[in-house]
Amino acid sequence: MRKVFYYECKRLLWNKFFFGLLLVLLFFGWQVLDRVTILGVSHTAPFSPWSFGDYLGRLLPLLWIGALFFLTFFISAKARRVSVLTDAAPVPASRYVLVRCGAALTGTFLLSLACLAEAALFYGWYFHWFDWGSLLPCALTALLPPLLFALGSGWLLSQIRPWLLYLWMALPFLLAPLPLPEALSLLNGSFFTAYPLGLDALDPGFSLPVSVLIVQCLLTVSGAGLFLAGLRKKSLHPPRNTGGGCSF
Repeated sequence: MRKVFYYECKRLLWNKFFFGLLLVLLFFGWQVLDRVTILGVSHTAPFSPWSFGDYLGRLLPLLWIGALFFLTFFISAKARRVSVLTDAAPVPASRYVLVRCGAALTGTFLLSLACLAEAALFYGWYFHWFDWGSLLPCALTALLPPLLFALGSGWLLSQIRPWLLYLWMALPFLLAPLPLPEALSLLNGSFFTAYPLGLDALDPGFSLPVSVLIVQCLLTVSGAGLFLAGLRKKSLHPPRNTGGGCSF
């Protein structure tokens, strides 16, 4: 299965979509860093967890789209032709599914890592600031739960109807202008600009209210649960040839 994993990673990462999305992410990310983050948000330093979290929140919709687009490679016409062979192989189909989702997770991780590396370069270049470890809790909180949820929910939707995956890509953009309650405010990034204003400190340290922490935990668990539900649905009812998907 290791060779299958390498093959799927190569198929997802060595193509024009991945490099195009990577360039768009890096370009947009630098614009955010150079025009918004450099000023600091909510009266905090540019390299505070709050300014850094605002940067990640602005990039999250693109990362969400990237994670879901990786899944479209597994519902494309080419993938369906290959599935005829894999279904006949003496290996449980669930193992192929796990390998493919592992490849999608790897691609999502690399896109996220590129955004983090760009921020690290920016902070080092402009401020000679290198305490990147202090930003790790913020990065994990802002990116890990929603992206895991994107992959889990996207996989389940792709097993129901492949075209639902494309509709699901619009979710972050629909949430962006909404006045979400504090518990859900990490989903559109507003938490990083609103919450520090209510803290009785100048440039406060990073912290999460209990309600936000609970929602992030639920997103993480739900992402895993939805993936398992999609895995079970595929094993019981393989998807029909309904069209759609990306093939490079």
